[in-house]
Amino acid sequence: MKFVPNATIKDAILQEIGQKHIDELFVDIPEKLKVKKLDLSEGLSQQEVDRRLRCIAQKNLSCHELLNFLGGGVKPHYLPPAVKAITSRAELYTAYTPYQSEASQGFLQAMFEYQSMIAELAGMDIANASLYDGATAVGEAALMSARVTRKKTFIVARNVSWEKRSILKNYTKGAGMEIREAPYDKKTGTIDIKHLKELIDSTTAGIYCENPNFFGVFEEQVHILSEGAHDAEALFVVGADPLSLGVIKSPGEYGADIVIGEGRSLGNPMDFGGSTLGIFACKQDFLRQMPGRVIGMTKDIDGNRGFCMTLQTREQHIRRGRATSNICTNEGLCALAAVAYLSWLGGQGLEAIGRQNIERGQTLLNALTSIDGFTQRFSGTHFNECVVQCSSDGKEINKNLLQHGVHGGLPLNRWYPELKNCLLFGISEIYSNEDIDKLQHALREVAHV
Repeated sequence: MKFVPNATIKDAILQEIGQKHIDELFVDIPEKLKVKKLDLSEGLSQQEVDRRLRCIAQKNLSCHELLNFLGGGVKPHYLPPAVKAITSRAELYTAYTPYQSEASQGFLQAMFEYQSMIAELAGMDIANASLYDGATAVGEAALMSARVTRKKTFIVARNVSWEKRSILKNYTKGAGMEIREAPYDKKTGTIDIKHLKELIDSTTAGIYCENPNFFGVFEEQVHILSEGAHDAEALFVVGADPLSLGVIKSPGEYGADIVIGEGRSLGNPMDFGGSTLGIFACKQDFLRQMPGRVIGMTKDIDGNRGFCMTLQTREQHIRRGRATSNICTNEGLCALAAVAYLSWLGGQGLEAIGRQNIERGQTLLNALTSIDGFTQRFSGTHFNECVVQCSSDGKEINKNLLQHGVHGGLPLNRWYPELKNCLLFGISEIYSNEDIDKLQHALREVAHV
């Protein structure tokens, strides 16, 4: 459709509709509601905007300039140039699964490969073509548990991040679900199994745990959790860090029914916190109740291999009453990065990355606890994050660390009042022993300032 400017025919248009001035079109709006003038500065030219934005951007520091040991899930990981090269190709550079699937065979094949890899890592039968992020995947898993079991109670451990627990409650409120929180063991940081069992009853639709959990601790009694869920005819939902699955058992091996996770660490940059990649996989029995899209492999009329959107369970594609989710899209570009990254890494590479994260995490913990006034808060086995208790205010320590070119751990007492002066530190495979030494030296300098 061609653009037709109306400046030259404005008077004719007004005359046609019986108005003398364009303001007469808005006479129904009360004067007190009309904005006379916006409190905005004068406009800038493109060149001036470019200059101003560059000045603002100079305030940002990368993790190479400012070592970042912030825990909580968002950490820098090594991104192979091959991943960027693949995701930047014009024929693949889209965040959206196309509607006309027959015209996008390459992208659909990539999503099919992504599903296959995620299902294998999780130990599940099937995976979808991604969700928004790990947090909304928790909410989707809870709703799916309710659909499958026709029950309305969902149990989540308190050693899951406050953000995910908040999103979970918002997600399930409209469905009339009850969210019950199980406490964590104050010594190990793992789920308090005894108290969790007391929360299970005939209304339980599912139990959710993370392995490793928000405190970076591996849950070593996952078999008990699985048995407890299945004895109550509920689903066992596990949140997993995909990088850990190269060195620990897959959730499917210890009885998970649904496996979710955050896939940002698979070939995606931090990008100031987004975008992210929601991983979702489950057993074959629950295929029809799974949210999102599933890409399948098929044959065309001539017998050639092809790919298509096999399952589309959102409101736009099927009757609203039968839709499993109102999620409208997926994180296709992030999933593409994940499949490129996993293909580049391979099985042995994934195992090596997992081992590096565990070893770096232990080295970090040892370095931190060697400083006077810093002690290990939880005794459980850690992955690449750990909680350390300080003898002074954690926020003040972080403020002083910035002067040494280091970003410290995440203060936890705001969301966990019982963890006063506790910091959640995180690390990844990109940090060396020299980087840990720099953190250790800086902490010795500022710890007692």
